[in-house]
Amino acid sequence: MSEARRRLAILMNPTSAGGKPLRLLPEIEVQLATLGLPHRIVETRDIAHAGDLAREAAAAGEVVVALGGDGLVGTLAAALSGAGPMGVLPGGRGNDFARAVGIPTEIEAACRLLAEGTEKALDLGMANKKPFACIASVGYDSDANRIANETRFIRGNLVYAYAAMRALASWKPARFSVRLDGVLHEFEGYNVVAANTAYYGGGMKVAPNADPTDGLLDVIFIGSSPKLRFIGSLPKVFAGRHIEQRSVAVHRAREVEVATDRPFDLYADGESLTQTPVLITLAPGKLRLIAP
Repeated sequence: MSEARRRLAILMNPTSAGGKPLRLLPEIEVQLATLGLPHRIVETRDIAHAGDLAREAAAAGEVVVALGGDGLVGTLAAALSGAGPMGVLPGGRGNDFARAVGIPTEIEAACRLLAEGTEKALDLGMANKKPFACIASVGYDSDANRIANETRFIRGNLVYAYAAMRALASWKPARFSVRLDGVLHEFEGYNVVAANTAYYGGGMKVAPNADPTDGLLDVIFIGSSPKLRFIGSLPKVFAGRHIEQRSVAVHRAREVEVATDRPFDLYADGESLTQTPVLITLAPGKLRLIAP
């Protein structure tokens, strides 16, 4: 598709990040008009509605654009799954997908990218056959994600720090049995993270070497350590330096099977996606992104 002739269907989650997309909308309208990009804006009601809208827009030859957070990005990527190109206007709390693939958070630059960017094929994660764009994790992260999603009185990235502390207070170590391309690993600790991209939790670089174009998942095991040491190490995650710790192991695999000693929800792109036991794989090149 010629960049100059892109027609955009901007699908907006109006409740994302306390209504952030609605606050961004006037500037977006001005920038797209200045760029001469034909577009329409549609509010999504829920995941099913967003998926239907994305498929309809792609069938009509429009570029589907996510205006919201990582949850909406994952939903639209799953709905399209190679059927058409997708763009992103960051409008969530964390915007970790945009951060990972180099999409600007400034609205003027992000809108310009929709006009001037090129299509790039990225991998799409699959957890029990349910697609995700960024990172799937299970364990302590399951509790922290649930708390973050339920919290309404804290806005912005501070919600992640609040959720981390709340989750840690009642956390008991879990037993994980993980098969990586058929090879069994067992450990006790906090998390299993299967990463298609590098970031989650509002800028935490949990998988610093993850590459969404290489057909492999970066798999991070976070093993047992005292709670005070664990919480004290969280700032290191923003620089990706946590992987230097003895309690952290880094692997790469095409197929990840995770079983746990008690039930956990698996969260991906900030949303509850499925439950353990879980099989995590990749669909190579299934996300066509308008990228720098």
